[in-house]
Amino acid sequence: MKKSFYTIYTLAKINTKRVFRDKTALFFTIGFPVIFLFVFGSLNSGGKDVSFNVAIINQSSSSFAKDFVGSAESGKILKVNQAVTDLAVAKDKMSHSELDATIVLPKSFGEIAPGATYPSGQANIVYTQNNAQSAQALQSVLDAQFKGINAHFVKADTPFTVTSEQLNERSLSAFDYTFAGLLGFSIIGMGIFGPINIFPELKKMGILRRLSTTPLKVWQYFLATMAGQVFVGLISIAVLFIVALTVFHLTVVGNYLELAVLLVLGIICILGIGLALGGWAKNERQVAPLANIIVFPLMFLSGTFFPRFLMPEWLQNVSAFLPLTPIIDGIRLIVTEGKGLLDILPQIGLIGIWIVVIYAIAFRVFRWE
Repeated sequence: MKKSFYTIYTLAKINTKRVFRDKTALFFTIGFPVIFLFVFGSLNSGGKDVSFNVAIINQSSSSFAKDFVGSAESGKILKVNQAVTDLAVAKDKMSHSELDATIVLPKSFGEIAPGATYPSGQANIVYTQNNAQSAQALQSVLDAQFKGINAHFVKADTPFTVTSEQLNERSLSAFDYTFAGLLGFSIIGMGIFGPINIFPELKKMGILRRLSTTPLKVWQYFLATMAGQVFVGLISIAVLFIVALTVFHLTVVGNYLELAVLLVLGIICILGIGLALGGWAKNERQVAPLANIIVFPLMFLSGTFFPRFLMPEWLQNVSAFLPLTPIIDGIRLIVTEGKGLLDILPQIGLIGIWIVVIYAIAFRVFRWE
């Protein structure tokens, strides 16, 4: 028994060194997930700052209109394209989605009407059909700004008011939720694409055939591969965590040790799919189409890139039983809600069932050549 585990340790050490010596494998295991992290992190980390890309067509010569345009250009909410001064050009840019809307200030905007003591006017928001929601939000923003301006000129009673209260708690950002899906994507990369790239190559080189002539058992080879991939996988995930914590200020509510246990189970589960595909295939051409058939549904139906609650209810029910879904759900529950392993027993149980099923298939279909 001691000799068997020494064999497993030796093979695991060899497999791990192979990964770190292979620059391509190292890039797709660590570098590629980090690139995705920066892409999705940039998209989700700034979600609290609302801004609109607009053009302002000022047809008025009043000083109030000029002050309004200057205030809009120096503010953070409106990103004014100062190069657009003609409505026809603005309409062309809106049709190409370069602008969210156009604010038109008519000639009378900001002028003092006869008999009045203060300026007045009505701004017009021009938008396209596909930007209706942005235009409505922009109108609400301008209404709020104009109410503040009106209060300086006209005093009115306000029977009903609203106040706000800030809690002494930090809320979770959109990135905090997205990060769990990115970890799932990383686990797919190391668990499936690693074995399906390595196994056919080893078969073509005759290495696995030579190993089959030794006392080495399939379970020993699987366990060695598993140990090496878990080690590399945890390093890759640690790099993702370091980047997420330092660059995108990830908030981890749960326990890191319990999260590590779940990640190990997740890597082992998804790795079984890679072992089954790589162990069955004779060459890369045979395994690539089958791998894509399995990987793409896992990526797009398990909540990797977008939440599952956006799917139709029947599809949510089906995707809940995919092997990657309980892994991502479990990660999200620990990271964002502070749940423990006992709280996510349903997810762990489903992962355990998939491990038994997947490795039963992997042992069945594995061939040394």
